Amino acid sequence: MAIANQMPDPMTFTVADLLDQLSPQEALPTTKLEKALGLSRSPEKLHLRIALDALIRLQLVGESEAGLQRCDNPELIPARLRCSSKGFCFALRDDGGDDIYVREHQLNHAWNGDRVLVKVTREGGRRRSPEGGVQCILERHTTSLLAQVEQQQERLVATPLDDRLLTSVELPAGDAEHLDPEQQSVVEVLIDRYPVAQFSPQGHVARRLPVNGGEAADLDLLLTKHRLTQRPAAPRATLRSLASKDRTDLTAQTTLLLDGWSGKEAPALPALALEPREAGGWTLWLHSPAVAERFTPGSALDLWLRDQADALCVGHQWLPLLNSALSKAAAFKVGEEQAAVSVALELSADGNLEHYRFCRSQIRPAARADLAALTALAERKPKSRTVPAALKPLKDQLELLGQLVAVAELLQRQRLAAGSVELDLALPPIASLGDLAVPPPVPALQGWLVQLPCHHPAAILREAVLLAERALGSHLAALGLPAIFSSNPTADTSDLNDVAKAALALDIPLELGEEGHASAAELASAFAATDRSRSLQQQLRAVLQPQLLDTTPGEHALAGVRGEAAALAPWTCPTLHYADLWNQQVLVLLLSEGKDRPSVRHKVSVDLASPACHGAIDWPLLAPSQLAPYQQTLEHGLVQRLNGRRRFQQELESDLLAMAQARQAEPLVGQVQAGVISGVQSYGFFVEVPPSNVEGLVHVSSLKDDWYEYRSRQNRLVGRKNRRTYMLGDAVEVEIEKVDALRHQIDLAVVLPEGTELDGDWGADNGPEPDEADGSFTPVPVLEEA
Repeated sequence: MAIANQMPDPMTFTVADLLDQLSPQEALPTTKLEKALGLSRSPEKLHLRIALDALIRLQLVGESEAGLQRCDNPELIPARLRCSSKGFCFALRDDGGDDIYVREHQLNHAWNGDRVLVKVTREGGRRRSPEGGVQCILERHTTSLLAQVEQQQERLVATPLDDRLLTSVELPAGDAEHLDPEQQSVVEVLIDRYPVAQFSPQGHVARRLPVNGGEAADLDLLLTKHRLTQRPAAPRATLRSLASKDRTDLTAQTTLLLDGWSGKEAPALPALALEPREAGGWTLWLHSPAVAERFTPGSALDLWLRDQADALCVGHQWLPLLNSALSKAAAFKVGEEQAAVSVALELSADGNLEHYRFCRSQIRPAARADLAALTALAERKPKSRTVPAALKPLKDQLELLGQLVAVAELLQRQRLAAGSVELDLALPPIASLGDLAVPPPVPALQGWLVQLPCHHPAAILREAVLLAERALGSHLAALGLPAIFSSNPTADTSDLNDVAKAALALDIPLELGEEGHASAAELASAFAATDRSRSLQQQLRAVLQPQLLDTTPGEHALAGVRGEAAALAPWTCPTLHYADLWNQQVLVLLLSEGKDRPSVRHKVSVDLASPACHGAIDWPLLAPSQLAPYQQTLEHGLVQRLNGRRRFQQELESDLLAMAQARQAEPLVGQVQAGVISGVQSYGFFVEVPPSNVEGLVHVSSLKDDWYEYRSRQNRLVGRKNRRTYMLGDAVEVEIEKVDALRHQIDLAVVLPEGTELDGDWGADNGPEPDEADGSFTPVPVLEEA
């Protein structure tokens, strides 16, 4: 222990930070690397030297007289760890390849959520994942944690609430004051030292938090768990004012703002306008807040925004992406002129995109419409002369609003016909969810869209946003410019077949394609018409691929974009996502600095803002010095980091929902509620209880009336003696026995029919225990019948 106490302070940089600064092409002197990492003190430079020596041994870094270079070692695979409380982990690869199984002794002190480099030690098979071991920890995910303080003989330790962290943290003796036998509180523990060799991790208690302190205390718990209570302050920066003379004047256009969110510091969303075309069809205008032009790319403010990555909704308030000055400068307000980055999307009468053109513009929004107004419009009779109160502020824009709804509905039909998937799986009506219950124009990660009424503001915005981002993706890909693309692969055929088989086992009629398969869109359509719709849609949701950011274009199933020319580049919501902001930077650079002719001597130019220039350019659009910062940023792992932050955002939102649902269930403990079976496993079945849709487990050992066999292909448990079945989508009555809001665990017991004979031996030891944190289970032999 004396040696451990004499160890230097923790590193102020991560291995990922270090590798991001190095290029495989050019050597970087050590002094420049120290400066790039902000290292000035001798202990910090010593840490860097220790890290470099280790990376050189792993053949990840090469060192010469010229300096340091990053080496690509194909045997070491970047991934993020996802662990189970039972001691086994999977490494989720950054490139989307097969997950790698990592045994506990191969973790090498890595924890759940850490970004790591994994080496495969055993290749996978048809029904077996590849196995591997952690070779290097790129970035620690857990710098602090929620825990309960326990006295274990002579040691005072913090036991993490998240049992996927397979460790306890040693605490100083002075933290004994936080011992709480009644478990009415938890503590926030800051990690002072991670485990190394034979030494355990060490930390100290930062503060105590109440377990049952109300909605505000619950939010504090979740923000603490996700390390969001102390976000770094934005650097000081002077924002550029944008002169209107350099922009296309669209202030006479009738532009509308569609309100979806009402929370504190909710991000500004794009504005829309619609104009009829003389040849038929419409020109749909999307105006994005002009954010990228207000500061210098690569500046301190830009790097801070890059670290923020996304605006985060935490119920009735937001943790914004932009600082307050930037948010205020870029926000659209009714009646006020404001700078925008716009695209005109020319649509045929049947909704096909025929042409587009980008511009830097000046707009003046004419009105603002929210869900109440759009609902009143949808419910208003076509020839009615009366104007509902919700529509009176919009009486001059009613015709335009109606046309916008109609065009959005037409675009939706086009998208669904191209294979996009919408599911009727909206979040439950829980007041504390606030803006989280209102979907964004396009989700950050999930590969499906929430089914919404065609007049919902988010439904109208999503169609315009998807079309605008298809336009930019096509444009940047055709011009060969650096971009952050969004891709969404089609779900795996075998996974879809498994879902189809589960539906057929429930006697759900399905029409299969020529090859005997059903697409995700076909399954979604078939499930929507059944009495087991929600349960089957949940099964389908589980196999749909997520959206991922990439440096190369690819198909996007969510947007219905497929084929060789498929490309989608997010840019319309720079207040929501840094990826959109980055692409807006590239677009503005093209519009303002791009060369539209080989030289000034040439009189004929091309239109760089539209597809008319595709295939007509044989000269450099931008100088190498203008493109280099963007290319280097992509080479240094920006996309991987943004994908990681989007997974973090999804985890935060899932925790917010689970906490809200658990709080709704707490007053129901001891009561019998009607529910629906949402999943069946060998160890029991999950039941969803409306209206909060909280999900709990009925463990098979609690089924005392029979011995139950698990029939995996049919998604059901079947009693051997009484032949009673529990299958996906069944309505059941359950008693809520226990609720653990902190761990999001709900224990249920099924209510058996009156007169059912019970036998204490029935149902016991029929399967493995589920993992409390992620629903996985320990692979032990179970009674199972196909």
